[in-house]
Amino acid sequence: MKVSLVSTVKDASAHVEEFVGSVIAQTRAPDEVIVVDGGSTDGTPDLLRRAGADSMTVIEERGANIARGRNLAIAAAAHDVIAVTDADCVLDPRWLERILEPIEAGADVSMGFYLPITDGFLQGCMASVNLPLDASEIDPASFMPSARSVAFLRDSIEAAGGYPEWLAIGEDMWVNHRWRELGLDMRFAPEAVVRWRLRPTLRGTWAQYFRYARGDAHAGMFPERHALRFAVYGGAVAALASRRRWPRAFAAAGAVAYAREPVRRAWRRMLDPRDRVAAAIVVPALMGWIDTAKMAGYAIGLVDRGRRIGQAS
Repeated sequence: MKVSLVSTVKDASAHVEEFVGSVIAQTRAPDEVIVVDGGSTDGTPDLLRRAGADSMTVIEERGANIARGRNLAIAAAAHDVIAVTDADCVLDPRWLERILEPIEAGADVSMGFYLPITDGFLQGCMASVNLPLDASEIDPASFMPSARSVAFLRDSIEAAGGYPEWLAIGEDMWVNHRWRELGLDMRFAPEAVVRWRLRPTLRGTWAQYFRYARGDAHAGMFPERHALRFAVYGGAVAALASRRRWPRAFAAAGAVAYAREPVRRAWRRMLDPRDRVAAAIVVPALMGWIDTAKMAGYAIGLVDRGRRIGQAS
C-alpha cells in the first residue's frame, strides 16, 4: 500500500523544520509528501524545500484557504491512500504506521488522535478546557477527527465532495459530517498521535474559538450544541439576577458540575499542588472566556449566513 502525506501551511517558519524532522523520523515513511502553502510571507516555502530536500513537493497558491490547499494537495497526490496533517504539527514517530492500520484492515477512514503542546501553566489550563487528556475519553462511534490526524481512501474524500472551499474554517468537521451521513467505515486509531500548538495568548485563543464557532454557523454545524450553550448561560444570568437564593444555588451547583471534568484534567496534567489549586480557579474562568468567544462567533456567523441567504434569494 502506497500513501501520500498531504498538508497545508501558512506563515509557520518557526515550526516547519520540526514538522519535517518528524516526517523524516517516521517508522513507516510516506511514499510522497505534498505541502500546499497558502501565501506565506515569512519564508516558509523555502524552509520546507531546504528541510525536506527532494522528498517533499511544495505547491504555492497565494490566497488558498485550508480547504483549497488540501484539495490541491490531494489532486496532486499520486496515490489513493491519503494521510493528512498540518505542517506546524509534530508527528509521533509511529504516527503514519499506526494511522494506516485501520485502512489496511478495510476502513474507509482512519481517525487519528492528537494532543496539545503546552508551554507553562496557562496553556496547561487552556488545554484542559476543551481537549481530551488521553484517548480513553474518546467514543469512537461519535468521534469527529481533526485533519491534523486523519487518513482516508481517495474514494472517501471524493464521496464527500472534497473539502468545502467556501468554508474558511471548520472544513474538516464538514467533511466528517458527510462521512457519517454516508455511513463510511470510520475507525479510531488512538496510537496515531499528532502534537499541535495552542494559541500563546488569551486574545489569540478567543479569536480561534470565535472563528471556529462562526464557521459552525456558516456551515450549519452543531446547532443543538450552540443553542444549549446560549440557553445555559442565559439561565445562569437570570439566576444571578434573581432575588431568591435557590436559583443562585442551582446555578452555582451547575457551574461546579460543568467545570468538574476540565478541572480534573488540569489536576492530572499538573504536578505542583500550587498549580492545581490555581487551576481550580483559572480553568472555570477560561471556560467562560472561550464560551463567550463561541457565542459571539456563532451569533455573527448566523448573521452572515442570513445575509447570504437573503442576497441569494
